[in-house]
Amino acid sequence: MRILTVVGARPQFIKACMLSKTLKSYTEVKEIIVHTGQHYDASMSDIFFEQLNLPEPDYYLGIGSGTHGEQTGEMLSELEYVMISVNPDIVVVYGDTNSTLAGSLAASKLHIPVAHIESGLRSFNRKMPEEVNRVVTDHLSDWLFCPSPAAAENLKREGINERVYVTGDIMYDAVLHFRSYAVQQSTILQDLSLSENNYYLVTIHRAENTDDPRRLKSILEVFQRFAKTTVLPLHPRTKNKINAFQLNDLVDAPHIKIVEPLNYFDMLSAVSKASIILTDSGGLQKEAYMLQVPCVTLRDETEWTETVETGWNRLAGANQEAIADKVMKLHTPEESPPIFGDGHAAHQIAKTLVKKWHEKS
Repeated sequence: MRILTVVGARPQFIKACMLSKTLKSYTEVKEIIVHTGQHYDASMSDIFFEQLNLPEPDYYLGIGSGTHGEQTGEMLSELEYVMISVNPDIVVVYGDTNSTLAGSLAASKLHIPVAHIESGLRSFNRKMPEEVNRVVTDHLSDWLFCPSPAAAENLKREGINERVYVTGDIMYDAVLHFRSYAVQQSTILQDLSLSENNYYLVTIHRAENTDDPRRLKSILEVFQRFAKTTVLPLHPRTKNKINAFQLNDLVDAPHIKIVEPLNYFDMLSAVSKASIILTDSGGLQKEAYMLQVPCVTLRDETEWTETVETGWNRLAGANQEAIADKVMKLHTPEESPPIFGDGHAAHQIAKTLVKKWHEKS
């Protein structure tokens, strides 16, 4: 049984790590990993393979950046060649990136079954490229693995009622697996002279914020109003846009610490010890919830609606006053329901894929 795994972005490396570990326990399974190169910076890619002990990719496509059309088109072409050569029994894709879309399209056109992990998420904003990617991938997939019951309900409303499995979130597997080790091994708090629960951790990377100078300016301006230390690991895209829009003065303050993108262990440790997370990242919204840290989301909507409903996450968009208000009034809820499963999503996914393959053989 040959499983071809398509990854390309930082969150996918984390998710794929957990499934790859589990698949090794099945002697009949051979996994082939394809890295599209969507995240190609060493701090966004190489370090994750090293830290997570994820096997080196069997194929590295080196696609890199470009417009959505250019990037997806190149991936589609290259992945088609790989799939024809490998002839896998199943193609596994993760999340909502261009790598995911290209992987599901290439496999579908070659009549190879597709398994979509992190299926069913909806922000209901079709202006977001991630939303288009996830909707198309869900409708092309043969097996849809949902991180929560709410995700499965989204699929049901779109008429997808079969081959849907609520497994819990595979990123929760990773948080539980690596949390203690990350806190023990990471020196990020000492390196940045941070004290526990006395700093804000901020990430900004989505095009809706970085490519709009008004939104980016508004978000950065609010940091000037914070009294606590504000740590900002700069995504390469965000760094370029701050320079292009001449907004560097907005992050030039003693309490704002600009750092390079953090590796997984440093990020996990930094999140777990922060007082508040401010982010436009879907993955970080989840990790904040999993680590019981309040979150303010710098978007107008979120696909992780459960985190908002439980009170751990507040939507603020890019409005400066709204962000400041949410931060000032944010509190830690008394409860955090187990909305992302029990930490054994990878085992459920692997078991289902192997079972379905045996049934077809």
